[in-house]
Amino acid sequence: MGMYDVLTFMIYIIRVTRPPGASGSFENAFGLCWEARIKTAQKKYFLTRRTVFKLPAVPDPRMEQHVVFATIPGTDRQLLCDIWQPPENVPPSRLAFVYLHGSAFYMLDKDCGTRPLFRQLAAQGHVIMDVAYRLSPETDIMGMVNDVKRAIIWMKENAAAYGINPHQVVVGGGSAGGHLALLTAYTADDPLFTPKELEGKDISTCAVISLYGTNDLKAIYYHTNQQLTTRSTPDRPKKAAPVKMPEWIKKRMGKDFHRLGMDKGFENAGALAPLLGGHPDECPAAYALFSPVNHVHPGCPPTLLIHGEHDIMAPVTSTHFLQARLAEEKVPTVAHFLPQTDHAFDLVVPNLSPAAHTAFYDVERFLALQIKTDENKKRGLKNTKQISQTI
Repeated sequence: MGMYDVLTFMIYIIRVTRPPGASGSFENAFGLCWEARIKTAQKKYFLTRRTVFKLPAVPDPRMEQHVVFATIPGTDRQLLCDIWQPPENVPPSRLAFVYLHGSAFYMLDKDCGTRPLFRQLAAQGHVIMDVAYRLSPETDIMGMVNDVKRAIIWMKENAAAYGINPHQVVVGGGSAGGHLALLTAYTADDPLFTPKELEGKDISTCAVISLYGTNDLKAIYYHTNQQLTTRSTPDRPKKAAPVKMPEWIKKRMGKDFHRLGMDKGFENAGALAPLLGGHPDECPAAYALFSPVNHVHPGCPPTLLIHGEHDIMAPVTSTHFLQARLAEEKVPTVAHFLPQTDHAFDLVVPNLSPAAHTAFYDVERFLALQIKTDENKKRGLKNTKQISQTI
């Protein structure tokens, strides 16, 4: 590596580890003294900086895999999750983080590259519920949202068993998972998005996190040039050429190659026309209904948005627009846009990645701010007034 390469990398680190801009800052969302609201004990395993040489060692969490959290009514289809609990010697924060993996709505599964993040968060006392929601073509987006709401209710109903406060449940995810998290959080009280067996139950969350979520389905349709395959020949839509996975990747992934659905092929991954019944001009109502940006209201929970400025999959412009809509409704929002950063940046060598580190830094502090204490409640009332005056 030459001097020019080193200099370029150093400039990248400096740029990607800057804090969020003023309009999306923690100060703007939670007040100038937001850091004072986080208990000292909670900070023990925080990242000390937005990037480190490598993620620090933390105590081993307790992990329970393949836990059944729901059965789809009228079927024997079980929904599974993994539960991460704090290490034995770490006091519980009493906060639960319901996490939704990226999927392009069609593939992948829980436990997909997220262990470094979950280890960090469990060491801070949090319980993580890593959810395997149903995917297309087994279900549609409404079915996916219903699965997420089933997960939230299960976590709340099992709060005592896992030592959490049922009012301290945060939902979040990456990519399609971030999209579903936002849609779930913003439609908590909407009967249209609630499965019948959950009617009358409290599905609300105290906060929501979206890492490079899609936010606006019409925007992602054109951002990824899907019109080239779904509209060029209306009667006989073009099919994408099959993508053959290199053998070395199959060997490297082992059993995970099948578990994560990599053997299904990538031709339909992220394809919205089959999922929503057509292209945006044919069924605009469906694209609008399932876009989180159209469900923003004053009662939305505090929101953390993190997105790469050079995302080739999910248009960053839709996240800028979502941030603006949340500001209009005075919803406390932290929005961090990472320069020269692409999609799924937190899953690529996260132990060493500056972009992953700065995202982890934001996530752990955002979660810590959702922990309810008597002192935080008092400060929260004061900060709410500050927020309404500054936005």
